[in-house]
This record gives sequence, structure tokens and C-alpha cells, in this order.
Amino acid sequence: MGNRLSKIYTRTGDNGTTGLGDGSRIGKDSVRVEAMGDVDELNSVIGLILAEGASPRLQVTLTKIQHDLFNLGGEICIPGYVMLTAACVDELEHHIDALNSELSPLKEFILPGGSKSAAFCHLARTVCRRAERKLIELHHHEKVTEISLQYLNRLSDLLFVMCRIMNKEAGVSDVLWKNEQT
Repeated sequence: MGNRLSKIYTRTGDNGTTGLGDGSRIGKDSVRVEAMGDVDELNSVIGLILAEGASPRLQVTLTKIQHDLFNLGGEICIPGYVMLTAACVDELEHHIDALNSELSPLKEFILPGGSKSAAFCHLARTVCRRAERKLIELHHHEKVTEISLQYLNRLSDLLFVMCRIMNKEAGVSDVLWKNEQT
């Protein structure tokens, strides 16, 4: 593969627009660009989890998710382009089921926290929910694939389960919500 980015700055965005993968230009404040940014931010937070040192089995899954998110960013960047498949959603569901089977059922809500990696994973989960909301907003104006919407929805569920697994692997309890009103 040749050099994709031979020059980092182009000055073409100085007027408040950015180029999409199809060559068109849109405002940097558009819903599409915001959706791309939220997916990119999610990918970066997953990078924090990996840098913190998730277990090898979670590292493999999280690295695959980073690639999927990069592909999702490509879908958003090129209107009408499709990269994620139903198999990607199926894979997330498989991981949710497998990991959740190792956990005791929840009887209380849990708060973000516990181990440092779980706290980063909770952050990833909340960024994922925001990315999902922004992609839904984009879908109200322009077509996005149902698979991409499903993917982010399942991913936030998987990240929640991973938070609990990370705490379990670290020997740290989940932080249980205590309703002081009852």
C-alpha cells in the first residue's frame, strides 16, 4: 500500500468545512461529522482500555471492535457505503452471552467504577451511547444502515458486561447503587 497521508495539513478545512470520503465537502458542525467524531472518540477510549491492560481475551475482542469502529467511521464518511455486516452484530451478541454467563445476575444498579480499566470501559460505554444517539439523529435526516445502528446498540451492552468482567478479573467489586430514599 502506498502512502495515504503524504501531507497532514491541507488548509482546505480552514473555512469550516471538511471533506468526506466521496469527495464532497460539508460543514464541520454537521450531524454527519459529529457522528464520525463520536465514533472516533469511542475508538480512542477503547484505546485507553487497551493501554490500561485488559486481559488477553478482552484485548482480542476490543481490538476487533476498534477495527469495526474504524469501518463504521468509513460508512459514515462515505454516504451509502457499507462495511459492517450482520455477522459483526452476531459476534457482539456471542461475546455478550459468553461473558455474561460468567457473572452473577445483577440485583442492583451499578455505578461506573471499580478497577481503573472498568472505569475506562464505563466511559467507553457512555461514549458509545452518545455515538448511537448521534447516528440515530443522522438517520432521521439521511439513510444509515440498520446494521450500524444495531452494532452500536449491542456494543454498549457488551461494554457494560466487560466492565463487570474487568472488575471480576481484578478482584474488585462492582460499585452498587444505594438508593438512600428507600
